[in-house]
Amino acid sequence: MAIFDIKFPKRIAQALRLSNGDVQKQQRRVLKKLLTKARFTEFGQKYHFDNILMQENLVQAYQKNVPIYNYNSIYKEWWHKTLEGKADICWPGKIKYYALSSGTSEAASKYLPITNDLLQGNKTIMIKQLLSLRNYTDVNVRSIGRGWLMLGGSTDLEKGPGYYAGDLSGISVKKSPFWFQPFYKPTKKISKEKDWNKKLEEIVAHAKDWDIAFIVGVPAWVQMCMEMVIERYQLKNIHEIWPNLSYFVHGGVSLEPYRLGFKKLLGKPIVYIETYLASEGFIAYQSRPNAQGGMKLVVSDHIFFEFVPFDNENFLPDGELVDNPQTILVSDVQEGKDYALLISTPAGAWRYLLGDTIKFTDKKKFEVIISGRTKHFLSLVGEHLSVDNMNRALQLASQEMDISIPEFTVAGVPYGTFFAHKWYVACDYPIDEKKLITLIDENIKKLNDDYAVERKSALKDVSIKVLPEEAFLKFLASKGKMGAQHKFPRVLKGEILEAWNKFLIEKEY
Repeated sequence: MAIFDIKFPKRIAQALRLSNGDVQKQQRRVLKKLLTKARFTEFGQKYHFDNILMQENLVQAYQKNVPIYNYNSIYKEWWHKTLEGKADICWPGKIKYYALSSGTSEAASKYLPITNDLLQGNKTIMIKQLLSLRNYTDVNVRSIGRGWLMLGGSTDLEKGPGYYAGDLSGISVKKSPFWFQPFYKPTKKISKEKDWNKKLEEIVAHAKDWDIAFIVGVPAWVQMCMEMVIERYQLKNIHEIWPNLSYFVHGGVSLEPYRLGFKKLLGKPIVYIETYLASEGFIAYQSRPNAQGGMKLVVSDHIFFEFVPFDNENFLPDGELVDNPQTILVSDVQEGKDYALLISTPAGAWRYLLGDTIKFTDKKKFEVIISGRTKHFLSLVGEHLSVDNMNRALQLASQEMDISIPEFTVAGVPYGTFFAHKWYVACDYPIDEKKLITLIDENIKKLNDDYAVERKSALKDVSIKVLPEEAFLKFLASKGKMGAQHKFPRVLKGEILEAWNKFLIEKEY
């Protein structure tokens, strides 16, 4: 099987030809496959996977017998054993690779198991996304056969006792299939570089030698890279050096705050394609143009999904899950509601709370957007402000004022005996702060009824502080979070908020 100028191995080609069918049957088939393969592991034996597989209602039996886990609980009970070199704990065999999480708010890195089965599933989804590019009629799809610049983590992984650990992007490139190697940029030597600043300098130095058509990465770092290339070679725009640049594949954060900034760096329009690739698995991808920001949930391949309504009945004020929350299946979701994701994967994550919240924009096509994080939202007085609300409000304000705001974060702060929101936004040239915060506030009122109500009562004020973009980047650097996989948190709470305030005082911002 071939697409464009790429030939795929027979096993992947067969996987791509699987028929869709009924979503409940697809998800049941996925769960059955996961349970069957893991039934002889310690986890499978404890929770009687063999018995679950014999039940008429497989899904119901699985939900009844297997508890819900988050990272801390599954690591404490199960995954720590795999780091000690023990085999057949939550998935068959020994775990040889771990993805280190990039969460800014965590004090220590999380070690997320990566298996060949998970990587194989991720590769199949990546190819399905490639196939979907046939739906895009305004670009030359054969440009895919040119260079792919992937701004990811280092392929020089940390070596532990019997395992390797690093960024998922670094692991994926290190274990990338043979047919992908001719397209991949930067070079193997540059990919190994752990110092993010040195890696960027090397990429910029070699930029003139590459014919890049495809860029993959987090918006903030990709934008920085293109700005450095343009400055180094004294260009008017990035297309003067990469005339075939046609696609930007992004994920992790909303593109909207960066869109205007990207536009100023381009010589002609490109296609923006959103993906939802977490360290725990490939969750969703944008499969068609003009999908209203929606990504197609991967329901027929290697992940079993459950959804917990993100509301006061299922989550505590600090974002922790209550005992015995309501869980529903993909066939029963509603459009426009926020759900927290539970996933079961071929890496030994079972009923695992991912931490993201999603919202279905088109139930028939199973298209979703990432609306935030279970712990990255603001609800000091019941305003239920999501990251999606913030992104959209800022996008509308930026468009009206014709400004680019590549980074922002929001904190809840005391205001006398009441409360207020404080916004921190990045902008490297003078702007009308009062007008910007007024527009943001008014836009959120239109987007969020709860917010509009609370602005008349306990949420007494909304303020803003404009900072240079370097302030956000330097804060990440101070936390050891430099690199393509690291993202600035959109909501600051607790210790990370204290560290941010201390940083701003020390650096005199």
